[in-house]
Amino acid sequence: MNQESVKPVDRIELAKYLAEALNITQFRDYCPNGLQVEGRAEIKRLVSGVTASLALLEAAVDSGADAILVHHGYFWRGEDARVVGPKHKRLKLLLTHDINLFAYHLPLDAHPEFGNNVQLAQQLGLAPNGRFGDDSLGWLGSASDPRVSTVGDLAQVIERQLKRAPVLIGDPSQRLGQIAWCTGAAQNLLGDAIAAGAGVYISGEISEPTVHLARETGVAYLAAGHHATERYGVQALGRHLAERFGLQHQFIDIDNPV
Repeated sequence: MNQESVKPVDRIELAKYLAEALNITQFRDYCPNGLQVEGRAEIKRLVSGVTASLALLEAAVDSGADAILVHHGYFWRGEDARVVGPKHKRLKLLLTHDINLFAYHLPLDAHPEFGNNVQLAQQLGLAPNGRFGDDSLGWLGSASDPRVSTVGDLAQVIERQLKRAPVLIGDPSQRLGQIAWCTGAAQNLLGDAIAAGAGVYISGEISEPTVHLARETGVAYLAAGHHATERYGVQALGRHLAERFGLQHQFIDIDNPV
């Protein structure tokens, strides 16, 4: 699709569609979901990425983007409200180039089609069969491939698909039963995963207390990387918007080792 053949979508129309499609009013979130920074009224070229870092913004400017779609945007609860330092640089770049910033946090984690959790399941060959936790953010399921039968096997799948070795707490030879997962900084859902009957838990991060909880309960824990587990939802959503509205879409992955 060349730029000349792309029909522009109105910024307000796109924001309204995303609000309805992701059901953003359902969630008690830590940041505003939706259009966070207003840019030009018509959008033809969309760039997606995990986090609205300066590096992503600069890459989007270079690509000629009209809008940026991310999972991690700005204006988090409790953050310094002043527009100084890195925040000033980021906002100045967006405003100078008249680029829209759309951000969706928990709604993108939870969505049954474009969400980070369902998209991670597709990457890892997991068959979902249930949900758990507040806002049903956590997912339950099993391995689709019968050859993936142990925690060690699942760790190898994660390393192969996400291009990084997970931190494994537990016995690699432990048989897989019910698997629970939640992308990103979801170590606080380990207790809910255990209560839901999981024998294995996958998240992006792990913290000092959750190591002990996993060991003491016998639940294997696989920490696969916050960024690595959340690369897929925003790509799926970007592709969907491109197909629905005829936009040009490019996912730009800014490397992040955590």
